[in-house]
Amino acid sequence: MTEIQIPGNAFDLLLAGNQRFVSGSPEHPNQDAARRTETAPSQQPFAVVFGCSDSRLAAEIIFDRGLGDLFVVRTAGHVAGTEVLGSIEFGVSVLNAPLVVVLGHDSCGAVAAACSALEDGQTPGGFVRDVVERVTPSVLAARAAGRETAEEILAEHIEHTVDLLLERSRVLAERVADGRLGVVGLSYRLADGSAQLVAARGLATAAPTAS
Repeated sequence: MTEIQIPGNAFDLLLAGNQRFVSGSPEHPNQDAARRTETAPSQQPFAVVFGCSDSRLAAEIIFDRGLGDLFVVRTAGHVAGTEVLGSIEFGVSVLNAPLVVVLGHDSCGAVAAACSALEDGQTPGGFVRDVVERVTPSVLAARAAGRETAEEILAEHIEHTVDLLLERSRVLAERVADGRLGVVGLSYRLADGSAQLVAARGLATAAPTAS
């Protein structure tokens, strides 16, 4: 296992990029023609990022990374169906990424819609309803635990998603158990650009949150 294949090291690398983004001093690594040529034959991303589809949450930008660094999967409200699980497992089992990141954010429309649906009984139509219904258990769990603020409900949803991935995917769970994979949940703040640690599974030591 190389240094970058160690889950904790991969997480530190990701947070370092976020700190550069927050401070306004991004390096834009691996975004040139040489990197394009290098990665054309194959890819070896150091992290799978499963995030919300929100247009303000572009992973390569907020973590200051480039081509071949991140294997990105995105859905509204980071809700996880079979296609998502298969994509994440591909990034881990085929591409050997040592880190999976669940990336949520404040002012999430899917979370807000789930809260509204519980309060007034009105759910959106079409397939948006399915997204809201998949977020609803997180809202219910947060409220049952006395977590009522938007920040607390978001944290519950992120942690719920982390645990859901490990419950439904034996591939991920086995790699976490044998020390080859870390799964973390991060909450992104739209105003200042920081990604705060919410949940961590499989990291040898507690990693610091971004500031």
